[in-house]
Amino acid sequence: MKVVLSPNPYRDRGLRAAQFARRVLERSGVETIICLPFELDEGSRLELPADQPLGRLAQELEGADVLVCFGGDGTILHAAREATARNVPVLGVNLGSIGFMAELEHNELSLLSRLAGGRFGVERRMMLDVTVRREGRPVFTETALNDAVVTKGAVARVLDLEVTGDRVVISSFSGDGLVAATPTGSTAYSMAAGGPIVEPTAENIIISPICAHSLHAKPFVLDSARAVGIRVAPGSKKTAYLSVDGGRAFRVQPGDWVECRRSRQVTRLVKLTGRSFYERINQKLGKA
Repeated sequence: MKVVLSPNPYRDRGLRAAQFARRVLERSGVETIICLPFELDEGSRLELPADQPLGRLAQELEGADVLVCFGGDGTILHAAREATARNVPVLGVNLGSIGFMAELEHNELSLLSRLAGGRFGVERRMMLDVTVRREGRPVFTETALNDAVVTKGAVARVLDLEVTGDRVVISSFSGDGLVAATPTGSTAYSMAAGGPIVEPTAENIIISPICAHSLHAKPFVLDSARAVGIRVAPGSKKTAYLSVDGGRAFRVQPGDWVECRRSRQVTRLVKLTGRSFYERINQKLGKA
């Protein structure tokens, strides 16, 4: 069995958590390699262990059985993109503040030994294919595990947005933007915008307006078969920005259509602890 360990070096200082996990796994007879989830910025002052060989994530995922990510949800989202493309299941270790997607906390690393005996389950999570069409031509394409967010720029002006499902208008409103989320992403920005919490293994598309200037703009939970369209009103002089899973913003022009459809890709998350979604949500939100 081969396990790739991918620590965010800004969260896992000195890669101490990843190295502890490596010792746990190797004592159980598991082959391991440590790979950073992204290239470090030039001039980074992070101190990495001199005696710790590092692999390249994309290369080491070929033939891997599990990817273990160390960091917050952002780290897991980033690394899961590479793993999903290679059908490798992902296990998250929370080194951030909340970490809804993480299966383990920092003090539970000894449980990784269960991977060696195959004592784990795998949960399938729906994803969204997000495309921006300009005059009918695709100009941006990305896949989301959490969400696609259309927001206004830094200037404090509201957007005039139209939202459709299978080309039928669902809602038109003015506001700061809109979140199109998967059930996995329902506990992220969508929840903060007033959207519902949806079981992560469900198959729906959640539409949540952000600070809408309307009493009629409400969240919607749609069937996963729907093709969702989001458009800034043509003729508007206001610019919007699209961010997929918190990634770099793409400028959306008035009249562009942001299309969100259920993806054929599925992210697989490793389950080790047996904790239910309800236990996790109560723990993370401070209700337990």
